[in-house]
Amino acid sequence: MKKLLIVYYSYTGGTAQMVEAAAQAGRGEDGTDLRTIRAEDCQPEDMLSADGYIFATPENLAAMAGVMKAFFDRCYYPLLGKIEGRPYAAMICAGSDGENAQRQLERIATGWRLKKVIDSLIICTHAQTKQEILVSKIISDTDRQQCAETGATLSAGLAMGVF
Repeated sequence: MKKLLIVYYSYTGGTAQMVEAAAQAGRGEDGTDLRTIRAEDCQPEDMLSADGYIFATPENLAAMAGVMKAFFDRCYYPLLGKIEGRPYAAMICAGSDGENAQRQLERIATGWRLKKVIDSLIICTHAQTKQEILVSKIISDTDRQQCAETGATLSAGLAMGVF
């Protein structure tokens, strides 16, 4: 049985909804055990025990969330050279364009020599004012379906040995 780990952080609920959609779809695939873990709780051992990953973060101040960055800071060197070649996907819940958060996350994954198997998904909420930014987010059915496709694709690919 292959193991898929979703590491995420969510502040206003948008990223959590994206993760739930991906996890629910991924759990529907036979041959894969899917686990979600909040970034602040994820340790190098959690990463080592998985065969593939989905990293999900909000965009905060035109960057990945600090909690997600702290996860990478904590786990990067202990895992360097130990998870090379494993597949990953990324999902970003953005208020503007999410491109810098995507760039940061992909650069870290490149340093680990992970293999991006699905294009990074950016869901844009267009939250631009203080009130819009701080309010709980609602991710549309269409956007949640894209997240579900990410979860199902990575889970099925792991189970079939494609990745």
